[in-house]
Amino acid sequence: MKNLLVSLDKAGDFDEIVDVRTPLEFEEDHIPGATNAPVLSNEERVLVGTTYKQVSPFEGTRLGAAFVARNIAHHLETTFADRPRNWRPLIYCWRGGKRSGSVTTLFNMIGWPARQLDGGYKSYRRATLERLETLPRRFSYVTLVGPTGSGKTRLLLALREAGAQTLDLEALASHRGSLLGAYSGVPQPSQKRFDTLLVTELRGFDVNRPVFVEAESRRIGAVTLPLALLETFHRGACVEVRSSREDRAAFLLQDYAHLFDDPDYLKGQLSRLIGLHSRERVTGWLRLVDDNRRAELARELLERHYDPAYARSSGQHFEQLPNALPLDFRPNDADVVEQAKTLLAQLDSRTLVVG
Repeated sequence: MKNLLVSLDKAGDFDEIVDVRTPLEFEEDHIPGATNAPVLSNEERVLVGTTYKQVSPFEGTRLGAAFVARNIAHHLETTFADRPRNWRPLIYCWRGGKRSGSVTTLFNMIGWPARQLDGGYKSYRRATLERLETLPRRFSYVTLVGPTGSGKTRLLLALREAGAQTLDLEALASHRGSLLGAYSGVPQPSQKRFDTLLVTELRGFDVNRPVFVEAESRRIGAVTLPLALLETFHRGACVEVRSSREDRAAFLLQDYAHLFDDPDYLKGQLSRLIGLHSRERVTGWLRLVDDNRRAELARELLERHYDPAYARSSGQHFEQLPNALPLDFRPNDADVVEQAKTLLAQLDSRTLVVG
């Protein structure tokens, strides 16, 4: 099989990348653009592993071979039924072992010049981690800083629409970054998947243009940002986003309106603040949820929770915050893209201090 192995840097030479791991493995992370054609289902992989350990390696291998043969046949009749004679697929599994080897061998017997990724997904994952140590440092960042509710995410989206180069970390993480920041009905990606999405995004950027990014802590929900990215945008230029208390409360109501559709979940999240706040105060917030007093709860959270937290942390990480360009932003107005264009014009006329 040595002559059928290729390295990751040759992946672009193939017509299609085929991931033959289980659906669960594929969901956790996969090479961008890959097609999932599992040769073992989630349940079959567990059964094979159990048989291998509890009965014998021979019985486990025999059972696995039977599953793999049936599943390859199914994919030949369905997934790959329309592939042309000269189709060149690159096949990978977890470590570049038996699963991808079986498919590669059979495809070559059919007549397709298939190749197997040397080292499998593990080699791809290793390359991703290596890129995350260096790739984020190639760019200059402009970080949007400001308290919760000031509309930093809305401004970031407006900047993209205005033609700027933006990195929306919360969109990649499927989380707004705060205690109440989970996306309704949308699970976060695994850490591995987030890393892949981040590398893919960064590789599409122009190093000669600044990258706008929203200020984030090390963790966004359950995923962690790479240190190379944090260290670089912490040294970069800053825009201090300022909004009125009224605008911020109204914006928070819009952004978190879905939480009131599940009051039990909202109350559960707020209860986690006991310790940071007194039990009496948190109990009062829970009563506001029960009474559907949304505006009052938004104002309370801004005044008692978010603003003090921002005051404690805002100056700790961003070296250029004292030199930040102030922006009076109106996040609820219809002209947010025009406001973003005005900001870009201001930045063009100003010498920024960047990392």
